[in-house]
This record gives sequence, structure tokens and C-alpha cells, in this order.
Amino acid sequence: PPLARVPSLSLSTALLLPFLPSLTDGDPPPARPGSVSFEAVKDIEEIQRLLPHRYPFALVDRVVEYEQGVTCVGLKNVTVNEEFFSGHFPGRPIMPGVLQVEAMAQVGGLAMLDPDDPKENFFFGGVDRCKFRKPVTPGDTLLIRATLTKMNKRFGVAKMDAKCFVGEALVSEAELTLYMGS
Repeated sequence: PPLARVPSLSLSTALLLPFLPSLTDGDPPPARPGSVSFEAVKDIEEIQRLLPHRYPFALVDRVVEYEQGVTCVGLKNVTVNEEFFSGHFPGRPIMPGVLQVEAMAQVGGLAMLDPDDPKENFFFGGVDRCKFRKPVTPGDTLLIRATLTKMNKRFGVAKMDAKCFVGEALVSEAELTLYMGS
């Protein structure tokens, strides 16, 4: 979108707009391989403060777009050193689909949690309409976008649409249910 139509953005955010999925558009290409080094809105220290996950299950390296209670876009740098590649699959390393779904849930959790309430936590409640479209391999940067579609804070239930991209390609997607808990 033209910068004149997007008031109150920092210069760095405005420069990233062509590369990030829009909050209101369909599914524009989120990133171009090698095009930019995304500036972190939340770095790994902030992510670890909010999420209980740790290596090897911490699957979000950086958050590049965030609106609490609405959406979150995170990045996972997939390296050949990931433990799962030794057995999935020898000679043809592919990131397991269940870990892509877990990465989507972690990004979704960041979107639904209140960063000012460190006692909040969430649990995975369900996966619907999950599709794996292309393999994710070492060297890929997984861009993960989760958008809340329904949030019932009283009952602690959140529904969200989540998608993973590598470059311009949609590699996986799912509808997720998360439950808030302590």
C-alpha cells in the first residue's frame, strides 16, 4: 500500500510492508528469498519471556509483526543442525509437519497472550483443516503467520488461522484451537 495511506508507521515498518502479509488483504507473498533481514518486533529474549518452550521445541526465533489479540508473524530459521533432521529423513532432510503445526501454535500463542501478564499460558487444543503443501528443508526461513478469528477470554478459548511460508510459497496451513491456562 502507498505510504500516504498508512499513517503512523515507522520508516523501518513502512519499508517492510511489501514483504509482510497484510492484516487485511488475502495472502500476498510474505517474503522474497534473500530480500531483507527482518527487524525484530520481539527478539528471542522477549519470546522466551512469553513462551515456556525451550530448545529443541522453541520454534520461533523472532517476531516481525505483532498486534496483541489480533495477529503475529514470526520467523523460524531452519538449519541442518536441527535434531529432527538426523532421522527425518537421512539423505533427504525435511522438517516434520507436526513441528510446522507446533510453530504455528507458538506464534498463535504469542498473538493471544497478554505480554503484560506473565502468568498467562496456553495449551494446544486442536487442529483442523491442516494441509502440507511443500517440503521445508535446511536453509529455509519459515515465515509463520497466525491471525485470531475468535477469542473468548471468559472461557479461555482462542481460534486462529495459521499459515507457514517459505519465500513466496505457502508450505502449510491450519485452523488452530488454543486454550488459556496456568
